[in-house]
Amino acid sequence: MTVTEAGRMGGRLVSERYGPEFYEKLGKKGGSSTAKKYGRDFFGKIGKKGGRAVSQKYGPGHFEKIGRKGGQKVADLIERAKALESGAQAEREVVEEFETPVQTEVGARASAGNGIPS
Repeated sequence: MTVTEAGRMGGRLVSERYGPEFYEKLGKKGGSSTAKKYGRDFFGKIGKKGGRAVSQKYGPGHFEKIGRKGGQKVADLIERAKALESGAQAEREVVEEFETPVQTEVGARASAGNGIPS
């Protein structure tokens, strides 16, 4: 078993035992202790340092590409949600069209007799 496999197995066991909230709390704890130790400006500094490294490695056009991809993904998700919503609305209309007469008929039969539909 490799170190990577062991780490993955341990992470899976911890996740099963304590749930995803455990990792959220752990991350917040790490972030707050880092902020206490180095100050809040530290995050801006390391972000800029990382951004410069990415820019040197991939070129300045890289940020344009990933920005476009992200924007396109958001647009696709919005379009998909609208399509699902309109499809669901159309489905609800079809269901309502068929449910209304049947429910009315069953209700009328139930109230005409002993409360049990025939």
